[in-house]
Amino acid sequence: MKRVVITGMGIISPLGNDISNFWDQLVKGNSGISVIDTFDIADSKTKIAGIVRDFDAEGTLGRKEAKRLDRFSQFALAATEQALENSRLNLDKVDSERLGVYVGSGIGGIQSLIDNVNVLNKRGPGRVSPSLVPMMISNAAAAQISIRIGAQGPSLSPVTACSIGNTSIGEAFNAIRNDDADIIFAGGAEAAITQLSLASFGNAHALSTKNQYPSRASRPFDAERDGFVMSEGAGILVLESLENAILRDAPILCEVVGYGASSDAYHMVASHPEGKGAYLAMKKALRSANISPDEIDVISAHATSTQVGDLSEVLAIKKLFGEHSRKVPTTANKSMTGHMLGAAGGVEAIALVESLRHGIIPPTINVENQDPDCDLDVVSEARNLPLEYGLSNSFGFGGHNSAIVFKKYD
Repeated sequence: MKRVVITGMGIISPLGNDISNFWDQLVKGNSGISVIDTFDIADSKTKIAGIVRDFDAEGTLGRKEAKRLDRFSQFALAATEQALENSRLNLDKVDSERLGVYVGSGIGGIQSLIDNVNVLNKRGPGRVSPSLVPMMISNAAAAQISIRIGAQGPSLSPVTACSIGNTSIGEAFNAIRNDDADIIFAGGAEAAITQLSLASFGNAHALSTKNQYPSRASRPFDAERDGFVMSEGAGILVLESLENAILRDAPILCEVVGYGASSDAYHMVASHPEGKGAYLAMKKALRSANISPDEIDVISAHATSTQVGDLSEVLAIKKLFGEHSRKVPTTANKSMTGHMLGAAGGVEAIALVESLRHGIIPPTINVENQDPDCDLDVVSEARNLPLEYGLSNSFGFGGHNSAIVFKKYD
């Protein structure tokens, strides 16, 4: 089996629209959560979100291109452009039949759907855009990226809810390891902050309503957590066989060494109360990496800031890691980014790669009164440590679980 490395990364997020700014804000413990000012929130229970700011779609993609894309696809293409440049990949010298794209979205082009439903109701079926379907379908981002880079190899758009990013990266890892491709762009994108989404998640009592304190609303592992904060963005990574990367003298950022996936087989929206599915995904990832739990130096937790979800993950970690669970530093990026849904796994993978590269674990902010049942070593201030192995967790509605193990490349 071939070794797989990361050679490029790109990001669009509430903490910055490039890797450098994102990482700087993350390490400083700055929140990207703010009051929603992009639509009327007067009747919304939740009035806060992680909104991508200063994103110029037309300037990045061109006016014509931007106009025919939903926001989630715009994010995905912009992040891909960054990752492509970051990887120093010359597409003219790549075997296009061995170049793939594994990028997904949980909700897809919901704003495009809403806009066209409004048009339908006000102006009739004759005025609905013929581009609606290719704008809204969840595989649009993967398809647009494939077209942009000329990728004729394996293409996949997994829809595993909030574990999409990890699923994409993990399946790309398996494909390259098994010699089905040389290079795969993998990750996720989401742009679902709409009145409809807020209403649905809000009525399900899933969202935080700490509207008066936006930057303090997302608080994984804190006793007073009251739900997640919706966010948007994209995280795209370039996975490549080590052999191919060395051959073209590529910048090698990190190595992917393990992947595991599982299902809770329990409930459509609730995590398994004992964390059984999460435990199985992490167990499989470590087995795939051929390492023991005590070799993990940092855990990037899924930790959405919900009462049941956070505790479920903690129980899974305790079951797998035993006594080591209280020793391994654990961080939760969502305390600053909010929950980016289908983009979360890709963005958090990027953060973990940067952690291993720099030997810094970003903090989990807003843990003012740590839940005694969530008694892990939660990193509350940025911590400098020698790091070799990191584990990233992502779990989604429907009980989809995925975990990835990264290793510092030496």
